[in-house]
Amino acid sequence: MKYLNNKAWWQHLGTTLKYSLYVIAHPLDGFWDLTREKRGSVGAANVIIGFAVIVEVLRLTLTSFQFVTINMEYFNSIIVALRILLPVGLWTVANWSLTTLMDGKGRMIEIYMSVCYALTPFVIINAIMIILSQFITFEEGAIYWVLGGFAAIWTGILILAAMMMVHDYSLLKTIFSSLLTIVGMGVMVFIFVIFFSLISDAVSYFVSLYKEILFRFI
Repeated sequence: MKYLNNKAWWQHLGTTLKYSLYVIAHPLDGFWDLTREKRGSVGAANVIIGFAVIVEVLRLTLTSFQFVTINMEYFNSIIVALRILLPVGLWTVANWSLTTLMDGKGRMIEIYMSVCYALTPFVIINAIMIILSQFITFEEGAIYWVLGGFAAIWTGILILAAMMMVHDYSLLKTIFSSLLTIVGMGVMVFIFVIFFSLISDAVSYFVSLYKEILFRFI
């Protein structure tokens, strides 16, 4: 709450948020200065990932039915948000865990900021696609799908550039560490699934035991 009336903080947030436009056009210099020269901020990163969640929800709900078809009865905005937030969180933790063993110079907060800034094309292009879908026909849908693919490729390139600059890696080492990060993310998901499965089984066992005790003594 203390930031709401802090004009300097809002100006800094606006400046670091605007810097995302420079980063996506000049990724190598942009990501280097983002962390080394402190031209980025966690606040701006949070705003960008927040916009990414909002745009993804709007894309699924407002895009013309010709291109996106969903059953609103089963639509859950929380699940949609997790589709953005979980990969970013898993990437941040997995990449930091691995790169600390590979002489990586990036801190966890810097990895998080860089990945969020790399989502800027995703936000901008998907917002354009929502509007565009209202004015083109299915036969002209190639434009829509090309834009979607372009957004994904651009974002992927930016993430690679971010990891290269944050950790001060070569391109080959960046690609290798990124592949290991993806594997690490898969391992983390597997461990989480096993953990929650065991917890669920344990809870079910104790609930069944409690019911059995009640049945025999009441």
